[in-house]
Amino acid sequence: MTTNADSPKPTRRRAPAGAAVLREDVTEAIRAAVFEELASVGYARMSIEGIARRAGVGKTAVYRRWKSKLHLVLDLVSAIAVQGLPAPDTGSLEADLRLLYEVTSRALRHPVAGQIIPDLQAEAARNPEIAEALQKALREGQHGVASGIVRAAAERGELRAGLDEELALDLISGPLYWRTLVVRTPKLPKDHLKRLAAATAAALKAL
Repeated sequence: MTTNADSPKPTRRRAPAGAAVLREDVTEAIRAAVFEELASVGYARMSIEGIARRAGVGKTAVYRRWKSKLHLVLDLVSAIAVQGLPAPDTGSLEADLRLLYEVTSRALRHPVAGQIIPDLQAEAARNPEIAEALQKALREGQHGVASGIVRAAAERGELRAGLDEELALDLISGPLYWRTLVVRTPKLPKDHLKRLAAATAAALKAL
């Protein structure tokens, strides 16, 4: 008869040799350092060494998580897409647009965003992977929220059903991006976002 003492003991599974636990605080420090480095020197001059120095870690800590600066930046851009923007739900097309513009304007006018977005857009013209990641971020972020606003307005009867959604998204997103990132107006007029929301709502109703 086999006793409990004679029974084989379960073996404890060991982590594969060389495996490392990636600390989340270190990962977040590296991500923050990437934003700072991008804003400071741009993508072309950004280096793993500079990122590691800003994060207060060794280069190995960066390479454990991302194999190159391209993959690091692509990961950050994709994360922005997942986070997205809060979806306005005020019950009014014009009020939804104004809230969207207020949130987006604050984000775009942040000093870091003002440096990083134009730089990545320029790099996207040369790098298909960055171009695809940026397009995905915009589609799932800004465009995703704008699309929700249009559909909600159509359900309430403020917009006609079956309108050209792509044209509607251009009308919603284009003007603010143009003024903030292309023309780079130092400071928007006090009532600009309110007037922009009213004008955009009127244009959408005319489609």
